[in-house]
Amino acid sequence: MRSSAISIRYAKALLNIASEQQQVEPYAEELTTVVSILKKEEMLRLLLDSPTFSLEKKAAIFNDLSDLLQLSEGMRNFLNLLLEKDRIAYLPQIDIYYRKFADELSGVIRAKITSADKLSKTRATTIKKGLEKQTGKQVVLSVETDKSLIGGLQAEMGGKLFDGSVKTQLKRIAETLAKG
Repeated sequence: MRSSAISIRYAKALLNIASEQQQVEPYAEELTTVVSILKKEEMLRLLLDSPTFSLEKKAAIFNDLSDLLQLSEGMRNFLNLLLEKDRIAYLPQIDIYYRKFADELSGVIRAKITSADKLSKTRATTIKKGLEKQTGKQVVLSVETDKSLIGGLQAEMGGKLFDGSVKTQLKRIAETLAKG
């Protein structure tokens, strides 16, 4: 089975449990926290991925981590299942799919705006309201800056990139001139 199929299956299962318990957002936050810790702590990740490290020791480490992070009982059970099935390596993908499915369930769409200069709060709010009006969904907007864009904006939403940056326009002009 492909890794994405495995990740999708576990993400959907976790979302079903979270929905039943009305804990969709708390589970998302807990999952993201665990993934970020595993990303930062390479030694911990290597120990948990190691086939030579016993399941009991891995479970003890995860129980300590769960206590430290004060994870819910449902999240603890989910992480222990992943440990038992040797699926901890899939956690980052599970987190991505869980967030995607949770957003679909709640009618939320995530958008990322990248601009050459820092956007004012007013401009970001205007963009957000425009996207909400266009999609009919609640938009969670993240704003980043990238000086290499020179000017303009890039908007990424629903897996599509809308590029209105000066950098891209100059690139298109250069390609047109090169073709003759």
